[in-house]
Amino acid sequence: MRTELPIVSPDKFHDECAVFGVYGHEEAANLTYLGLYALQHRGQEASGIVAGDGEQFCIQKGMGLVADIFNKSVLAKLPGHMAIGHNRYSTSGGNDLKNVQPLTVNFALGNLALAHNGNLINAQMLRHELEAYGAIFQSTSDSEVIIHLIAHSRAGSFLSRVVDALNQVRGAFSVVLMTDNGLIAARDPYGLRPLCIGRLRSSWVVASETCAFDLLDAEYVREVEPGELIVISDQGLDSHHPFPKTAPAMCVFEYVYFARPDSRIFGSDAVYTTRKALGRQLAQESWVPADVVIPVPDSGVPAALGYAEGAGVPFEAGLIRNHYVGRTFIEPEQSIRHFGVKVKLNAVPEVLNGKRVVVIDDSLVRGTTSRKIVKMIRQAGAKEVHMRISSPPIVSPCFYGIDTPTKKELIASDHSIEEIRKYITADSLAYLSLDGMLKSAPRTPEQYCTACFTERYPIPFTRAEELQLGLFEAAH
Repeated sequence: MRTELPIVSPDKFHDECAVFGVYGHEEAANLTYLGLYALQHRGQEASGIVAGDGEQFCIQKGMGLVADIFNKSVLAKLPGHMAIGHNRYSTSGGNDLKNVQPLTVNFALGNLALAHNGNLINAQMLRHELEAYGAIFQSTSDSEVIIHLIAHSRAGSFLSRVVDALNQVRGAFSVVLMTDNGLIAARDPYGLRPLCIGRLRSSWVVASETCAFDLLDAEYVREVEPGELIVISDQGLDSHHPFPKTAPAMCVFEYVYFARPDSRIFGSDAVYTTRKALGRQLAQESWVPADVVIPVPDSGVPAALGYAEGAGVPFEAGLIRNHYVGRTFIEPEQSIRHFGVKVKLNAVPEVLNGKRVVVIDDSLVRGTTSRKIVKMIRQAGAKEVHMRISSPPIVSPCFYGIDTPTKKELIASDHSIEEIRKYITADSLAYLSLDGMLKSAPRTPEQYCTACFTERYPIPFTRAEELQLGLFEAAH
């Protein structure tokens, strides 16, 4: 029997989402398409663009990758000097076109479009309250709650309504809104998800990561600060700080895996440099005699380079990745062992045969893929296989915009490192320590969210939120 096999690894956290916006450019939609293309790694399920000319909005969105949805004829239907776009991976709401962003609405104060990266922990409660007041939701996405809060707000100006709405939501948000008059970009007070500002001659651009600016030859200006709201219009850029001040809690996993290695996030922190530092620290903490260091491509490459430097062991490409695999694949009727991994990765016997191999990966979630990779390396003739992970054990789900498995599906939540080693059949297994990870990151430890490694969530949950998110049951 032939089955469709998911190619996106179940042993990785899924990327959250990407947002992009441009104001003051005659090819706004085209630039947004290119920005989303550069940010494809943050969401591969669906994509959308809304363009505006000051009077009307035009929207195009669909399921799939950016290049599959948009072409020259589609982009020609998106005129205007401003546009916002979104790449989606569903962290809240189902895999359905109605949940694809940007979300749009026309209400008393004109047109409004929203693109949101993050997750709201009180979304369900707010939704029930809004429905009680007559709100009719068109999607199951938590992002739509923000639109209804703006529409229902009794504040005077449009900007005041946006501030009122965002002050009611709890959780992570890096949002870009488009109105008939311009763009609004805002980041939650904790700064959980990245958001940055760039300049393209006389135009303004905002994006989840700086790699989008590089493709456009746009100049990186600065990040949107935690708790900052930016208004972009014909008058230029206007900054506001309308949210209660709190200590930042930026997602440290952005350095480990999510952000593109050529991006700078959370100010000007270079992702590639940080990942190499994680690898060097890992070598200090868990050196083992070896002949070769190999990465699990592509995300494990910078850390493996750092480990190889720190350990004084040659770096080699012992696993080759097929970059042209789609999201699903038809498995042959005669079952092939470890088919899902082999479609994506293939071992190189010339590199591995007879060698003591250290294999570096950025994280280990369920352990299923690591187990198959270890066996593949052994089949290629490796004498020993030592697995090293450039982040600490993941013991807790994320509620701030990463689609993580439940706690019981996280192998490190109830298994020791030795038990995990036996499961993945490695000769040894070591993770980077929490202190080592924070020491390698550019900022001070207290500025990061480490909840997936520590269960210490920076935003305190109410009892109702604990019940909604299943935290109380997990703890008891």
